Amino acid sequence: MVLLTFNILNMEAETKNGFQITDEERLKITEENTKAILRILDIHDIKASFFVEVSLTEKLQNLIKAISSKGHEIAFYNKGSKLPEIENAKKNIEDLLEKQIRGIRQKDVKIPQGDLKLLEFNYVSNIDNANILFPFKRLKRDTEITEEDGLSIVPESISPYSQLPYNDFVFQILPMKYYQNMVLETLQNEEFVLIYLNTWQFTDFKKHCFDIPFYRTLFSGKKMEDKLDALLTFLNTREMATSRMKDYIF
Repeated sequence: MVLLTFNILNMEAETKNGFQITDEERLKITEENTKAILRILDIHDIKASFFVEVSLTEKLQNLIKAISSKGHEIAFYNKGSKLPEIENAKKNIEDLLEKQIRGIRQKDVKIPQGDLKLLEFNYVSNIDNANILFPFKRLKRDTEITEEDGLSIVPESISPYSQLPYNDFVFQILPMKYYQNMVLETLQNEEFVLIYLNTWQFTDFKKHCFDIPFYRTLFSGKKMEDKLDALLTFLNTREMATSRMKDYIF
């Protein structure tokens, strides 16, 4: 099973060469990137899970409704929000969609699992920081879904052969043919592959002058759209099953 997920996050990097980008413009870039992803998913009739950064949920309600109306899952991404903020956002979005928000993803700041259970989340999908030096480190991590504090804990996926994680940076930088082979090899040994991408990776950095490392601009923007399209074509051609996170877990 392939679990395709997207983190809806604003690009927070500073700008270069004196350019100014307002908060409203950053939000608009995020919306446009997300809509590009939705168009590609629609073409291939594949459903995914979208993890919306908690502080953006109030500002992106129309986009959230559009994502949900297309059959995709809405979940939360906690970047640094406190528990009351998460609780309030969860209530508001559940009222908006008339659906339960089941999943939450965390990276740098992690709310205790017991507190998340009290907010009636059903699963946690935590991720690690992507370090450019990771290919030189042999990664070892449990790749099975476990139950802790009444929550399903979904780990990041790692290729058993290359030891590369299926994070945003690996997808962006690897040649698609190599990535496709990695997916095939992993599914021969594991029950699922969890893939996650960030919406800001679909930004046209020639148009929007953010001050980010050069290696992060490689294969971004339209090239990321092309890579996503190539991956989904591959999955459909091979008749590989895909699922939203909540459906696979429950």
